[in-house]
Amino acid sequence: MNFKNLLLLSLVLLAIIFSGISNAQNPKLDGYKGIWFTLGQFSEFGDKYSGGLGTYTANHVPMAIYSPEVKKTFFTYGGTTAKDEKHLLIMVSYYDHQKKVVPKPVIVFDKIDVDDPHDNASISLDEKGYLWVFVSGRNTRRPGIVFKSKMPYSIDGFEKVLEGEITYPQPWWINGKGFFHLFTKYTKGRELYWSTSPDGITWAPDQKLAGMGGHYQLSNTWNNKLVSVFNYHPKGDVNKRTNVYAVQSDDQGKTWKTMDGKILQTPLEDILSPALVRDYEAEGKLVYLNDLNFDSEGNPVILAVVSKDYAPGPKGDPREWILMHWKNGQWNYTKVCNSTHNYDMGSLYVEGKVWRVVGPTEAGPQKLGTGGEMALWESLDEGKSWQKARNITKNSQRNHSYARRPVNAHADFCAFWADGNADQFSESKLYFSNKKGDKVWRLPYDMNADFAKPERTK
Repeated sequence: MNFKNLLLLSLVLLAIIFSGISNAQNPKLDGYKGIWFTLGQFSEFGDKYSGGLGTYTANHVPMAIYSPEVKKTFFTYGGTTAKDEKHLLIMVSYYDHQKKVVPKPVIVFDKIDVDDPHDNASISLDEKGYLWVFVSGRNTRRPGIVFKSKMPYSIDGFEKVLEGEITYPQPWWINGKGFFHLFTKYTKGRELYWSTSPDGITWAPDQKLAGMGGHYQLSNTWNNKLVSVFNYHPKGDVNKRTNVYAVQSDDQGKTWKTMDGKILQTPLEDILSPALVRDYEAEGKLVYLNDLNFDSEGNPVILAVVSKDYAPGPKGDPREWILMHWKNGQWNYTKVCNSTHNYDMGSLYVEGKVWRVVGPTEAGPQKLGTGGEMALWESLDEGKSWQKARNITKNSQRNHSYARRPVNAHADFCAFWADGNADQFSESKLYFSNKKGDKVWRLPYDMNADFAKPERTK
């Protein structure tokens, strides 16, 4: 063998060796750096929304899940390469509740040339312990991608199992049945679809759930029942999002019903469908859905911000945090509080008669921008009356936004969010708090070792 062929063979062997090393595990980042984003739709009082949006959007569900088997809370978020860069990385990590540490976060997918956290991911955990990461696409320009962990309860390596038209993924694993996945396609506006799979590998054809011009939805499961709640966009205009609808299925989408059991024909196309919860359009109000949970009997409870205008500033006030609770055959409404921005997104926690809301309800340093200071609101009578229990954050440099509730949330990792300057580009850090809201930890922005303890900030 001549020297030229020997050199070529050596290069090929080296390529194979290094390829094996790189595929052994996903690359890791040296700390928890959140993505900063601006929509770029400015009006008198600033951008429609902007800031640290690592846990954005409300329609990426779930973004964290606690596993009692390994005593870890697994989570995903939109990260970036450095504090002065806007380069979206789909990140996954966990908090070890026994050791009180986090590892270096793993890059599941590098969204090259993308800075938009609409492409953030959702996370799921199957009954064998495998982690699934559903990366959102954006319309037909960027496909959605599904990854599965190579080992149970491990974030070290992921393999791609599916690519398709998926936006705002909401994957729910139903034990004994498999995935019940709700998502959006831009077929005629933002329309709602679902698909099922027994194993995450083989999927049934996509089926349309609703198409009234466009929708944003939330979903959640109670035992084998899945509930979806959504608004609608008149003539496809997301700035006019209004109304609330609710549907349920306990057979993986074979049958859809209203909350009182009326069978529905899909796709839903009538804005006055029997699934209509409340006609906010007739009231001239907009609806920003935040969270969906269940009371002790499995009845759905919706948390939403209701306002009068899509643009930031006083014209849209009051921006009311409203609860909609299905009980005794009807929807009941209560107000939690007011806040300053349509995208002040928070989460709802239900434990018997004690209900809590965590969100950026208090004005932050960027007063009229997205987010603010986090607060804990509490009800002791199943949401009938509310009072602020405490401020979770205060005297912050940057607004906090998008407080997310893990599935099966552990008391020590109950809310998960990011911060960021809503008025100008900034670094973004990630936080979590306990159930009482009296303890807050910041995930390490820079890491030298493989593991680190989150920094206690309160």
